[in-house]
Amino acid sequence: MARIASTRLSRLLTGWSSEGPGPLPRRLADALRELAERGDVPGGSVLPSQRELALVLGVSRSTVTAAYGLLESEGWLESVRGSGSRLRGSGALDRYVAEGRLASFDARSGGSGTADLSSGALPGLGAVGEAVGALTHGDLGGLLGADGYHPYGIPALREGIAAYYRAAGVATEAEQILVTSGSQQAVWLVAQALVGPGDTVVVEDPTYRGSLEALRARGARLVPVGGDGPDGGADGTGPAELRRLCARARPRLVYLQPTVHNPTGRTLGGAARREWVRVLAEQELFTVEDTACAELALGDEDAAPVPLVAGLPMDSVTVGTLSKLFWGGLRVGWVRSSPRVVARLAKIKTSVDLACSVVDQLVAVRLLDRLPEARARRRAELRGQRDAAEALLRGAAPHWEWTRPAGGPALWVRIPGVDTEALAQLARRHGVSVVPGAAFSPVDGFRDRLRLPYAHGTEALAAALPVLLECAERAAG
Repeated sequence: MARIASTRLSRLLTGWSSEGPGPLPRRLADALRELAERGDVPGGSVLPSQRELALVLGVSRSTVTAAYGLLESEGWLESVRGSGSRLRGSGALDRYVAEGRLASFDARSGGSGTADLSSGALPGLGAVGEAVGALTHGDLGGLLGADGYHPYGIPALREGIAAYYRAAGVATEAEQILVTSGSQQAVWLVAQALVGPGDTVVVEDPTYRGSLEALRARGARLVPVGGDGPDGGADGTGPAELRRLCARARPRLVYLQPTVHNPTGRTLGGAARREWVRVLAEQELFTVEDTACAELALGDEDAAPVPLVAGLPMDSVTVGTLSKLFWGGLRVGWVRSSPRVVARLAKIKTSVDLACSVVDQLVAVRLLDRLPEARARRRAELRGQRDAAEALLRGAAPHWEWTRPAGGPALWVRIPGVDTEALAQLARRHGVSVVPGAAFSPVDGFRDRLRLPYAHGTEALAAALPVLLECAERAAG
């Protein structure tokens, strides 16, 4: 019988304490029953102990005990001697479920008193509207004479993205580009095409939680390397760990974010990048370099660092997007790899959505010409927002710790002695939505971390901070 980790169950239980009638035990019992009915928790799963679940949910043990009792009396829970409490299923097919990552997009209440700090997505730039308004019949040109399905992407955009890489010093042809619906689809396609159940996949710890979901859905065995220290692996620990791992087992692939890492915001320096390239090339490892946030760098450089793939074999993959820089509503991302890998990914993509929107791609072609302008604007905005958020935390929460991010929309904050899973549950009951650190870890680590976005200004953070401080005190271990 499989056991479900308390941290994962906590993330699946988003919103349970504020939704539905009745006392808290009744609401918790109903939420657990709904997870079983939908198949979000497979039938037969062993739930965490009452004490463990109470700690992570930030409630009393008696609340969980009463909820378990209700479920048992209603036939949804079975106590197994020596094994704990087993949740009965409804016959739904076992499937992997995203752990509440998109809850803020699914059910934004917008109610007064609610501070949504669950997403770091940026508001759109005016350049997007201008590019849409500038489209003419001439942009469509001969495209209207065909059926509109371009499984690899329209030629003008593929060539524009290839030119983007050539300008960065990476020789690239249009046939090496596959246009996707954002970088999330790109990561998902890679997982679908290249990873099977039981395959070893090396990831950083922490890392982008969308990639963790995509890889777990394929049944991958996730092996963490590195950490979130101030050097971001610049001391060589990540590559050294990878080399030791390769002496015992061969990973199917390695997933990295060397530039503007999500969630830490760090960017590897030249020495660290060279060491990663050396070990990856030496071990001949298939590498997926996710650069989704690379254009949100806050340094003085005019462009993001040269991708790692510049020193790696052609079959390695780079993932990119325009959605982070320009607007999340512009669902245009891509994969850069060898024509062989691109063709394999395109075959899977056509079975899902046939092709990306031609109109979105035409807008993207125009926006590629405005990259320098967009970088400069985002850099100025995000620097000011980062500085204001840091000043706010230094004044109100001087005992909280973080390393200044080199880019991105959020601070990766350590709250010493606090279980942030419990903090997040408590905060939700007070109208504040935050993401705990374990959501970004392949091994449920970083239980003392929170990701705190600042990209929408500090108003939401300032409103939420008193609640977070109070909840942190209650969740302190």
